Amino acid sequence: MVSSASDLSHVAIERVRHSDAETFLALIDALADYEHLERPDNAARERLLRDGFGERPRYEAFLARIDGKAVGYAIIYETYSSFLALPTLYLEDIFVLPEARGQKAGIALFLYVADIARARGCGRMDWAVLDWNTLAQDFYDRLGAEWLKEWRLFRLTADDLTRLPKP
Repeated sequence: MVSSASDLSHVAIERVRHSDAETFLALIDALADYEHLERPDNAARERLLRDGFGERPRYEAFLARIDGKAVGYAIIYETYSSFLALPTLYLEDIFVLPEARGQKAGIALFLYVADIARARGCGRMDWAVLDWNTLAQDFYDRLGAEWLKEWRLFRLTADDLTRLPKP
């Protein structure tokens, strides 16, 4: 069941500002730890800040705060659907600290970015979930999200791209 806005009034969502950089990067580290991945190195941290707060931002990020403490974040950016001829809002990350789960910060973040998608006239909102993350899968199921069984996510890493022949 989706919470009403009044159920979420204790969660403040705000755009990440450059002054929030350390808090933002700490939350990204917490997600890496949760997913058993390497934390971003110093060069990656610099790129995250440049690409989020530079002259031409490549993504937007939002913090969820409860009682003034940052407990989660979301990163979004737009892609484009040639078949819908509309933008797609892509949710790259949504994460809430484990100790803050159950306080509705996740649903507040999700509904906030979904509202951005609506306001921008997006034809859809997409995201990916790790196959082992049943907590996230259950969260999206409760929201009525559809698992796209017919689509598979493929990836080329930067190293893979350098091995491809040039046109």
